[in-house]
Amino acid sequence: MKYLYLFRPQQWLKNLILFFPPFLGGILFDGGMLLKGLLPFVAFCLVSSATYVFNDIIDRDNDRRHPKKCLRPIASGAVSPIIAAVLAVVLLLVSLMISSQLPLPFLYWLVAYLGLSFAYSLFLKNLPVFDIFCIASGFVFRLFAGGAAFGVEVSDWLFLSVLLLAIFLSAGKRLGEKSILGESSGKHRKSLAAYPEGVLDGFMFMSGAAVLVTYTIYVITMHRLVFTVPLCCFGLFRYALLVKGEESGDPTDSLVKDPVMFMVGLSWVVMVGFSTYFKV
Repeated sequence: MKYLYLFRPQQWLKNLILFFPPFLGGILFDGGMLLKGLLPFVAFCLVSSATYVFNDIIDRDNDRRHPKKCLRPIASGAVSPIIAAVLAVVLLLVSLMISSQLPLPFLYWLVAYLGLSFAYSLFLKNLPVFDIFCIASGFVFRLFAGGAAFGVEVSDWLFLSVLLLAIFLSAGKRLGEKSILGESSGKHRKSLAAYPEGVLDGFMFMSGAAVLVTYTIYVITMHRLVFTVPLCCFGLFRYALLVKGEESGDPTDSLVKDPVMFMVGLSWVVMVGFSTYFKV
């Protein structure tokens, strides 16, 4: 169980973004398309777990000072850094082996994600603003990797919507960390000390407003999804409320643990699915 916890399987939900291009394009359930996404999804799950392990090895001392992260296997001493490093390399090699059997552009996006994750773990996470855009870029790389895997072009408005939403969520995550850790936040992560009071709030609300604009334009161009805009607005408000209520701000935790956010996400999938595949 400790090794499964080490790989953070709950974070694999982020890799469902790979399916956004074919799902929104109305072709996900065409013959063999859903099965076609299995290997790309597994490859990204493995490579993302490898980067999480690598990050935990580097961050183990800082994590011991965090009220929740201190329970992670490496920080708590349940798994040694050497064993964790070996497991990360195995995950990475298997992921690259799988990706080599997929379209070459997919491999490029996966390697780009890997390089960005390593750069983030080594130094970019300590630089304000850079840290937020690095986290957000990981979502965008998944989106384009999904487009490459399924042979679906990602529209400009979908790209902007996902990027801005990811920035909104990343700013919320940093704001949640800063709120929970208080005055000791800078000791856990250097970038948190560099954000003056109110700046992360501003980043979050600015990007949230931009998300609504770009997503609205995107769904208008799709001619059928405009009724999902109020739902997305509600979801943005709910996430902001959770963060300001001193929750962790982790998007995955918010989606899985908060029943309201879970229902918002599920409702969005159902509404888009019916509108796209049943031409409502």
